[in-house]
Amino acid sequence: MNRFFTTCLVTISAFFHTVSAQDNSLLYAVTGKNLTAPSYLYGTFHLVCPTDLVITDAMKKAVSDTKQLYLEIDMDDPTLQATMMQGLMFTNGKTLKDYMSADDYTMLDTYLKKSSGMSMAALSAIKPIGMYSFLAMSALGCQPASYDLTLMQLASKDKKEILGLETIGDQMAVFDKIPMDKQVSMLVDMARKPDEAKQELANLLAAYKSQDITAVMKQMKESKYDGLEDFEADLLEKRNQNWIPVIEKAATDKPTFFAFGAGHLGGEKGVIALLRKQGYTVKAIQ
Repeated sequence: MNRFFTTCLVTISAFFHTVSAQDNSLLYAVTGKNLTAPSYLYGTFHLVCPTDLVITDAMKKAVSDTKQLYLEIDMDDPTLQATMMQGLMFTNGKTLKDYMSADDYTMLDTYLKKSSGMSMAALSAIKPIGMYSFLAMSALGCQPASYDLTLMQLASKDKKEILGLETIGDQMAVFDKIPMDKQVSMLVDMARKPDEAKQELANLLAAYKSQDITAVMKQMKESKYDGLEDFEADLLEKRNQNWIPVIEKAATDKPTFFAFGAGHLGGEKGVIALLRKQGYTVKAIQ
Protein backbone atom coordinates (compact mmCIF):
# COMPACT_ATOMS: atom_id res chain seq x y z
CA MET A 1 0.00 0.00 0.00
CA ASN A 2 1.48 3.37 -0.98
CA ARG A 3 0.59 7.03 -1.15
CA PHE A 4 -0.59 6.80 -4.73
CA PHE A 5 -3.17 4.14 -3.88
CA THR A 6 -4.42 6.46 -1.17
CA THR A 7 -5.07 9.19 -3.74
CA CYS A 8 -7.15 6.71 -5.72
CA LEU A 9 -9.44 6.21 -2.76
CA VAL A 10 -9.81 9.44 -0.87
CA THR A 11 -11.88 11.34 -3.40
CA ILE A 12 -14.17 8.94 -5.19
CA SER A 13 -16.66 11.76 -5.64
CA ALA A 14 -14.34 13.47 -8.12
CA PHE A 15 -15.30 10.89 -10.77
CA PHE A 16 -19.01 11.48 -10.30
CA HIS A 17 -19.12 15.22 -9.55
CA THR A 18 -16.32 16.87 -11.45
CA VAL A 19 -16.94 20.64 -11.54
CA SER A 20 -19.70 23.21 -11.64
CA ALA A 21 -17.89 26.52 -11.41
CA GLN A 22 -19.04 29.51 -13.45
CA ASP A 23 -15.48 30.63 -14.27
CA ASN A 24 -13.57 28.68 -16.90
CA SER A 25 -10.55 28.01 -14.72
CA LEU A 26 -9.24 25.52 -12.21
CA LEU A 27 -6.86 27.93 -10.45
CA TYR A 28 -8.11 30.83 -8.31
CA ALA A 29 -6.48 33.54 -6.22
CA VAL A 30 -8.10 34.35 -2.87
CA THR A 31 -7.52 37.89 -1.58
CA GLY A 32 -9.21 40.56 0.51
CA LYS A 33 -10.74 40.64 3.94
CA ASN A 34 -7.88 40.21 6.43
CA LEU A 35 -5.41 38.40 4.15
CA THR A 36 -1.96 39.98 3.87
CA ALA A 37 -1.03 37.94 0.77
CA PRO A 38 -2.96 35.85 -1.78
CA SER A 39 -3.77 32.21 -1.23
CA TYR A 40 -4.81 29.90 -4.06
CA LEU A 41 -7.40 27.23 -4.81
CA TYR A 42 -6.82 24.52 -7.39
CA GLY A 43 -9.33 21.90 -8.54
CA THR A 44 -7.78 18.53 -9.23
CA PHE A 45 -8.82 15.43 -11.14
CA HIS A 46 -7.41 12.68 -8.98
CA LEU A 47 -6.78 9.95 -11.54
CA VAL A 48 -5.02 10.91 -14.77
CA CYS A 49 -2.49 9.38 -17.11
CA PRO A 50 0.97 10.98 -16.83
CA THR A 51 0.53 12.68 -20.21
CA ASP A 52 -2.64 14.37 -18.95
CA LEU A 53 -1.13 15.76 -15.77
CA VAL A 54 -0.27 19.39 -16.48
CA ILE A 55 1.42 21.69 -13.99
CA THR A 56 1.25 25.15 -15.55
CA ASP A 57 3.63 28.02 -14.92
CA ALA A 58 0.81 29.79 -13.08
CA MET A 59 0.42 26.81 -10.75
CA LYS A 60 4.17 26.62 -10.13
CA LYS A 61 4.25 30.32 -9.29
CA ALA A 62 1.28 29.98 -6.95
CA VAL A 63 2.92 27.09 -5.11
CA SER A 64 6.19 29.03 -4.98
CA ASP A 65 4.50 32.17 -3.65
CA THR A 66 2.75 30.33 -0.81
CA LYS A 67 4.11 28.96 2.45
CA GLN A 68 2.15 25.73 2.88
CA LEU A 69 0.12 23.16 0.96
CA TYR A 70 -3.30 21.90 2.00
CA LEU A 71 -4.68 18.80 0.28
CA GLU A 72 -7.96 17.13 1.15
CA ILE A 73 -6.06 15.02 3.66
CA ASP A 74 -2.57 15.20 5.11
CA MET A 75 -0.67 12.81 2.87
CA ASP A 76 2.35 13.01 5.18
CA ASP A 77 0.44 11.74 8.20
CA PRO A 78 2.34 8.63 9.39
CA THR A 79 -0.92 7.02 10.55
CA LEU A 80 -2.65 7.54 7.20
CA GLN A 81 -2.13 4.10 5.70
CA ALA A 82 -3.20 2.20 8.81
CA THR A 83 -6.29 4.36 9.33
CA MET A 84 -7.26 4.07 5.67
CA MET A 85 -6.97 0.29 5.65
CA GLN A 86 -9.08 0.03 8.80
CA GLY A 87 -11.78 2.11 7.13
CA LEU A 88 -11.71 0.09 3.92
CA MET A 89 -12.07 -3.33 5.49
CA PHE A 90 -15.32 -5.00 6.47
CA THR A 91 -15.53 -5.29 10.24
CA ASN A 92 -18.81 -7.19 10.52
CA GLY A 93 -17.42 -10.61 9.64
CA LYS A 94 -18.73 -10.39 6.08
CA THR A 95 -16.96 -10.06 2.75
CA LEU A 96 -17.92 -8.49 -0.55
CA LYS A 97 -19.19 -11.88 -1.69
CA ASP A 98 -22.00 -11.67 0.88
CA TYR A 99 -23.38 -8.55 -0.82
CA MET A 100 -23.26 -9.78 -4.43
CA SER A 101 -25.06 -12.32 -6.55
CA ALA A 102 -23.02 -15.34 -7.61
CA ASP A 103 -23.09 -14.17 -11.24
CA ASP A 104 -21.88 -10.66 -10.37
CA TYR A 105 -19.15 -12.05 -8.13
CA THR A 106 -17.87 -14.34 -10.89
CA MET A 107 -18.04 -11.56 -13.47
CA LEU A 108 -16.11 -9.15 -11.25
CA ASP A 109 -13.55 -11.82 -10.41
CA THR A 110 -12.95 -12.50 -14.10
CA TYR A 111 -12.68 -8.79 -14.87
CA LEU A 112 -10.19 -8.13 -12.06
CA LYS A 113 -7.97 -11.05 -13.04
CA LYS A 114 -7.89 -9.84 -16.64
CA SER A 115 -7.39 -6.14 -15.91
CA SER A 116 -5.14 -6.16 -12.84
CA GLY A 117 -4.06 -9.72 -12.11
CA MET A 118 -5.89 -9.56 -8.79
CA SER A 119 -8.68 -11.88 -7.69
CA MET A 120 -11.83 -11.39 -5.66
CA ALA A 121 -10.58 -13.97 -3.18
CA ALA A 122 -7.61 -11.73 -2.38
CA LEU A 123 -9.67 -8.53 -2.20
CA SER A 124 -13.07 -9.61 -0.92
CA ALA A 125 -12.46 -8.22 2.57
CA ILE A 126 -12.23 -4.71 1.05
CA LYS A 127 -15.37 -2.60 0.78
CA PRO A 128 -16.63 -1.68 -2.72
CA ILE A 129 -15.47 1.91 -2.38
CA GLY A 130 -11.92 0.59 -2.03
CA MET A 131 -12.29 -1.83 -4.94
CA TYR A 132 -13.22 1.12 -7.12
CA SER A 133 -9.60 2.21 -7.42
CA PHE A 134 -8.66 -0.98 -9.25
CA LEU A 135 -11.46 -0.49 -11.78
CA ALA A 136 -10.73 3.22 -12.19
CA MET A 137 -7.09 2.51 -13.02
CA SER A 138 -8.21 -0.04 -15.57
CA ALA A 139 -10.63 2.47 -17.10
CA LEU A 140 -7.77 4.94 -17.53
CA GLY A 141 -5.71 2.38 -19.42
CA CYS A 142 -2.40 3.50 -17.89
CA GLN A 143 -0.43 3.62 -14.70
CA PRO A 144 -1.98 6.81 -13.31
CA ALA A 145 -0.22 9.90 -12.08
CA SER A 146 -1.46 12.06 -9.22
CA TYR A 147 -1.90 15.82 -8.92
CA ASP A 148 -1.79 15.42 -5.15
CA LEU A 149 1.59 13.70 -5.13
CA THR A 150 3.00 16.02 -7.78
CA LEU A 151 1.99 19.09 -5.78
CA MET A 152 3.46 17.48 -2.68
CA GLN A 153 6.77 17.10 -4.49
CA LEU A 154 6.74 20.75 -5.53
CA ALA A 155 5.98 21.87 -1.99
CA SER A 156 8.52 19.52 -0.44
CA LYS A 157 11.34 20.96 -2.54
CA ASP A 158 10.93 24.21 -0.62
CA LYS A 159 10.33 22.37 2.64
CA LYS A 160 6.74 23.64 2.81
CA GLU A 161 4.45 22.00 5.35
CA ILE A 162 1.77 19.69 3.94
CA LEU A 163 -1.55 19.57 5.76
CA GLY A 164 -5.12 18.37 5.27
CA LEU A 165 -8.55 19.98 5.14
CA GLU A 166 -9.98 16.88 6.80
CA THR A 167 -8.83 13.47 8.04
CA ILE A 168 -8.99 10.15 6.24
CA GLY A 169 -11.43 9.10 8.95
CA ASP A 170 -13.71 11.97 7.98
CA GLN A 171 -13.67 10.83 4.36
CA MET A 172 -14.27 7.19 5.17
CA ALA A 173 -17.27 8.18 7.31
CA VAL A 174 -18.77 10.02 4.33
CA PHE A 175 -18.35 7.02 2.02
CA ASP A 176 -19.82 4.69 4.65
CA LYS A 177 -23.08 6.64 4.39
CA ILE A 178 -23.54 5.33 0.84
CA PRO A 179 -25.63 2.15 1.14
CA MET A 180 -23.80 -1.08 0.39
CA ASP A 181 -26.17 -1.99 -2.43
CA LYS A 182 -25.40 1.33 -4.14
CA GLN A 183 -21.66 0.80 -3.75
CA VAL A 184 -21.92 -2.72 -5.15
CA SER A 185 -24.10 -1.57 -8.05
CA MET A 186 -21.54 1.10 -9.05
CA LEU A 187 -18.74 -1.46 -8.92
CA VAL A 188 -20.60 -4.06 -10.96
CA ASP A 189 -21.72 -1.54 -13.59
CA MET A 190 -18.15 -0.42 -14.22
CA ALA A 191 -16.90 -3.99 -14.55
CA ARG A 192 -19.83 -5.14 -16.71
CA LYS A 193 -19.47 -2.27 -19.19
CA PRO A 194 -15.76 -1.39 -19.18
CA ASP A 195 -15.78 0.27 -22.61
CA GLU A 196 -18.55 2.64 -21.54
CA ALA A 197 -16.75 3.41 -18.29
CA LYS A 198 -13.54 4.17 -20.17
CA GLN A 199 -15.33 6.45 -22.62
CA GLU A 200 -17.18 8.32 -19.92
CA LEU A 201 -14.00 8.89 -17.95
CA ALA A 202 -12.24 10.03 -21.13
CA ASN A 203 -15.04 12.51 -21.88
CA LEU A 204 -14.96 13.91 -18.36
CA LEU A 205 -11.19 14.25 -18.46
CA ALA A 206 -11.31 16.00 -21.85
CA ALA A 207 -13.78 18.55 -20.49
CA TYR A 208 -11.66 19.01 -17.37
CA LYS A 209 -8.48 19.57 -19.37
CA SER A 210 -10.16 22.15 -21.58
CA GLN A 211 -11.76 23.78 -18.53
CA ASP A 212 -15.01 23.82 -20.51
CA ILE A 213 -17.54 23.98 -17.70
CA THR A 214 -20.56 23.65 -20.00
CA ALA A 215 -19.15 20.45 -21.51
CA VAL A 216 -18.38 19.02 -18.09
CA MET A 217 -21.93 19.59 -16.86
CA LYS A 218 -23.31 18.05 -20.05
CA GLN A 219 -21.20 14.94 -19.45
CA MET A 220 -22.46 14.73 -15.88
CA LYS A 221 -26.10 14.91 -16.94
CA GLU A 222 -25.53 12.11 -19.45
CA SER A 223 -23.58 9.92 -17.02
CA LYS A 224 -24.43 6.23 -17.10
CA TYR A 225 -22.89 5.88 -13.67
CA ASP A 226 -24.84 8.62 -11.95
CA GLY A 227 -27.00 7.89 -8.96
CA LEU A 228 -25.17 9.62 -6.14
CA GLU A 229 -27.44 12.66 -6.17
CA ASP A 230 -28.99 11.59 -2.86
CA PHE A 231 -25.54 11.72 -1.27
CA GLU A 232 -24.30 14.96 -2.80
CA ALA A 233 -24.85 16.87 0.43
CA ASP A 234 -22.51 14.52 2.29
CA LEU A 235 -19.98 14.07 -0.52
CA LEU A 236 -19.68 17.74 -1.39
CA GLU A 237 -21.79 20.38 0.35
CA LYS A 238 -21.22 19.48 4.00
CA ARG A 239 -17.52 18.94 3.40
CA ASN A 240 -17.27 22.30 1.63
CA GLN A 241 -18.87 24.00 4.62
CA ASN A 242 -16.53 22.20 7.02
CA TRP A 243 -13.51 23.27 4.99
CA ILE A 244 -14.27 27.01 5.00
CA PRO A 245 -13.10 27.75 8.57
CA VAL A 246 -10.01 25.61 7.96
CA ILE A 247 -9.25 27.52 4.75
CA GLU A 248 -9.87 30.88 6.42
CA LYS A 249 -7.57 30.15 9.35
CA ALA A 250 -4.80 28.72 7.18
CA ALA A 251 -4.93 31.60 4.68
CA THR A 252 -4.95 34.15 7.49
CA ASP A 253 -1.93 32.54 9.17
CA LYS A 254 0.13 32.40 5.97
CA PRO A 255 -0.38 32.31 2.17
CA THR A 256 -1.55 28.82 1.31
CA PHE A 257 -2.06 26.66 -1.78
CA PHE A 258 -5.24 24.58 -1.43
CA ALA A 259 -5.74 21.63 -3.80
CA PHE A 260 -8.85 19.46 -3.74
CA GLY A 261 -11.24 17.70 -6.11
CA ALA A 262 -12.58 20.12 -8.71
CA GLY A 263 -16.13 19.16 -7.83
CA HIS A 264 -15.77 21.18 -4.64
CA LEU A 265 -15.00 24.45 -6.44
CA GLY A 266 -18.23 25.56 -8.02
CA GLY A 267 -21.94 25.96 -7.53
CA GLU A 268 -23.88 27.97 -4.98
CA LYS A 269 -22.59 25.76 -2.18
CA GLY A 270 -19.08 25.34 -3.55
CA VAL A 271 -15.88 26.60 -1.97
CA ILE A 272 -15.63 29.61 -4.30
CA ALA A 273 -19.15 30.84 -3.52
CA LEU A 274 -18.77 30.17 0.20
CA LEU A 275 -15.52 32.15 0.40
CA ARG A 276 -17.08 35.03 -1.54
CA LYS A 277 -19.97 35.06 0.94
CA GLN A 278 -17.41 35.40 3.72
CA GLY A 279 -16.11 38.57 2.08
CA TYR A 280 -13.12 37.30 0.13
CA THR A 281 -12.33 38.10 -3.49
CA VAL A 282 -11.89 34.88 -5.45
CA LYS A 283 -10.54 35.49 -8.95
CA ALA A 284 -9.91 32.99 -11.73
CA ILE A 285 -6.35 32.73 -13.02
CA GLN A 286 -5.98 31.59 -16.62
